[in-house]
Amino acid sequence: MSQLTVALVQSNIGWEQPEKNLAHFDEILGNGVSADLVILPEMFTTGFSMATADLAEKMDGAAVSWMRDTAKSINATLCGSLIIEQDGNCFNRFIWANADGDCEHYDKRHLFRMTAENEHYSSGRNKLILELNGFRICPQVCYDLRFPVWSRNDSNFDLLLYVANWPAVRRDHWNALLQARAIENLCYVVAVNRTGVDGNDISYSGNSMVIDFDGKHRVQMQSEEAIKTISLDKQSLLEYREKFPAYLDADKYDLTL
Repeated sequence: MSQLTVALVQSNIGWEQPEKNLAHFDEILGNGVSADLVILPEMFTTGFSMATADLAEKMDGAAVSWMRDTAKSINATLCGSLIIEQDGNCFNRFIWANADGDCEHYDKRHLFRMTAENEHYSSGRNKLILELNGFRICPQVCYDLRFPVWSRNDSNFDLLLYVANWPAVRRDHWNALLQARAIENLCYVVAVNRTGVDGNDISYSGNSMVIDFDGKHRVQMQSEEAIKTISLDKQSLLEYREKFPAYLDADKYDLTL
């Protein structure tokens, strides 16, 4: 297949209220969504909280179970990040739930030390490449966006996917970095951010977007709660890479973790 339909779910998030947030997303998605991939923001059940002792869940907990059930009910892959505890460590974990009940995950690599995320969470060690409808997808989480070596395309993905709680005060950084990632990696970039104000009085402006391999904005959301759906074309990406194969001149590197 050469088409991938993605739905960007831009929403406010109740502060440290998992049950309320799951009910809210039930309502949003219950109004109808038709897509291959439905994308929720980072920490969509809690907001960007450091209260891991109170909020962390297991992989068999309520939130992941909700993702599995919801993916099945909407017949789509559903993704977003959660606070997950495993083997005594807490992770800001991106969950990819397929309609058939299978789950895969990526743990956020770069932890935002300016809010002490690195003191409450463990860093991920491995990148993840997923496949859906012929698209190879590399998921990353929020602060990962600032580190181009980590998001470097070694000719192994077609779409960079970001979920975030990115503050409004740095929206210019968000806009510039997302466009740069698309251009330098010759790939689509899909980024879903939250809206509203969190429990630390930090404001979020949304600005979720889709950018194509030529740096063109295909979707640009403002600060409203909304779902935006777009179909991405694999063939046009391949044709662009053939005409402009900058990746053939990329520097080789050894990423040591």
